[in-house]
Amino acid sequence: MSDKASLRIVLANPRGFCAGVDRAIEIVEKALEKYGAPVYVRHEIVHNKFVVNRLRDMGAVFVDELDAVPDGVPVIFSAHGVPKSVPEAAKNRNLEYLDATCPLVSKVHRGAERLHAEGKHILLIGHAGHPEVIGTMGQLPPGSMTLIETEADAETVEVTEPENVAFVTQTTLSLDDTARIIEILQQRFPSISVPKKEDICYATTNRQHAVKLIAKKADAILVLGAPNSSNSNRLVEVAKREGCTCSVLVERARDIDWSKLGDIKSLGITAGASAPEVLVEEVIDACRERFDVTVETITLTDENVTFKLPRQLAS
Repeated sequence: MSDKASLRIVLANPRGFCAGVDRAIEIVEKALEKYGAPVYVRHEIVHNKFVVNRLRDMGAVFVDELDAVPDGVPVIFSAHGVPKSVPEAAKNRNLEYLDATCPLVSKVHRGAERLHAEGKHILLIGHAGHPEVIGTMGQLPPGSMTLIETEADAETVEVTEPENVAFVTQTTLSLDDTARIIEILQQRFPSISVPKKEDICYATTNRQHAVKLIAKKADAILVLGAPNSSNSNRLVEVAKREGCTCSVLVERARDIDWSKLGDIKSLGITAGASAPEVLVEEVIDACRERFDVTVETITLTDENVTFKLPRQLAS
């Protein structure tokens, strides 16, 4: 009989990679196959060090801006999307580029362009400085879009034509927080145009609903993800709001502060959309070293979304 304490692990499903992340990583891998190393990538392809380091080992070179890319080699744009000025700069240098922007982010870009063409001022709900927000705001001329980060921003934002306003959102936001911001905007601007379909993506939505399910069954929750991953940070917030106050973001098993978890009997585990399943398995193995573990999976839904590769890589 084991002398280890018992621990019930409750896994959230869906968790981890989404279709946009799968596609972005595959673009880098296929580009390396087609062109050979090195292939340059502007910014982290997705927000996860483990993924970035693996691709770096395969021959990908990650740079901050295009001026670090030498002539005559392909460059890939990250899954978060880029301002229009970036592909324009690549064309001016005759660089071959592959756009790994998630198609659901591209959908927000096209929606913003359409609303701008209709003469509307756009309120973008999102987080300042996030690459996706920088990319979305960079689709339109300066001044065409105003960033709304908080309920307070929504309550105080001023526009020159209140009857001619629209909103779009970052794809990786908190559903509940965003709903409250939208409610305020709709009260202040009754004729505000709304997206035809929800901008917050299916993967963000599913992972937040799934973490709500496990929060009711766990003494603590570990979210696998990077500190700069928006969707991963939102999972921690959602879990805490659902009552699991001991919810923490960790990049890998080695980052777990076991003393903070205390005398737990059940541990919820999920992963942000950029975190590979191998890191979840690593955490479960680390738990097995310390506890007598049983594993239960709580499934919200099964995802079967896939996105096509860019034409240059389509086989």
